[in-house]
Amino acid sequence: METTFTPLQALMGGSLIGTSAVALMGLHGRIAGMTGIVSGVILPRGDWGWRLAFLIGAIGATALILLLTGMPFSIESTIPSWAVLLGGLLVGIGVTFGGGCTSGHGVCGIARLSTRSILATATFMAATFTTVFVIRHLLGGF
Repeated sequence: METTFTPLQALMGGSLIGTSAVALMGLHGRIAGMTGIVSGVILPRGDWGWRLAFLIGAIGATALILLLTGMPFSIESTIPSWAVLLGGLLVGIGVTFGGGCTSGHGVCGIARLSTRSILATATFMAATFTTVFVIRHLLGGF
C-alpha cells in the first residue's frame, strides 16, 4: 500500500487540530480527546452540548471541504472485515486501559507535558510499529 506524501495538507491539518485543542482547553478547560468527547455524547453528562458541537464541527468541516474542493472521497480496503473488527476491538480495549485515545494523549497530553500521556503515546507508537512490521513483513500483508 502506498501513502501519498502531502506535507502542506499535513501541516495545515495539524495546525488546525492543535489550534482547536488549545482553544477547547483555553476556553472550556477541556481536553480534545475524541474518545472522551464521543463517550460523553453517547452517555450524556451535564456538558453534552459542547461535545456534540465539537463532533458536528469535525464531521461537518470535513464534508464541507470535500464539497468545496470537489476532492474525490472513496473508502477502499483490501483488509478483511474480521481484521477491521478485531482491530477496532483491540483499540477499544487499549483506550480503556490507557485512559484515553491517541488524540487525547498525543495531542493534548504531550502538550501539557503529562508523563502518563508521553508514556501512553510511546506505547501506542511502539505497538503500531510492531503491528505494521509483523503484518507487512512476517505475515505478508493483507
